[in-house]
Amino acid sequence: QVQLVESGGGSVQPGGSLGLSCSASGRIFDIRDMGWFRQAPGKQRELVAWISSGGRTNYVDFAKGRFTILRDNAKNTVYLQMYSLKPEDTAVYYCYQDIVGAIGETTGHYWGQGTQVTVSS
Repeated sequence: QVQLVESGGGSVQPGGSLGLSCSASGRIFDIRDMGWFRQAPGKQRELVAWISSGGRTNYVDFAKGRFTILRDNAKNTVYLQMYSLKPEDTAVYYCYQDIVGAIGETTGHYWGQGTQVTVSS
């Protein structure tokens, strides 16, 4: 069974940096897009950034210039490096990976369990 496990996150002061990672395991044939969403308390989940299988990156406006998305295809892992963090970046961050399953495995859009990022002085 395909699973995504996130790590990283935590608490940081405004202006600080944090890194998140998200690794997939299971019978995986290929991975297409990978990305990150976030959900702040009382708000809808929103897209942060995504990266194609070819390495093309895309960011929403609030992430441009402050966040960097990377992927390591050999490790089935996507990363989100966050810099110059602001209190409004406080949210639960969720990764996703669009996975093509190997024989006997389901192809689909998989989510990580979520990890809390808190930016506060």
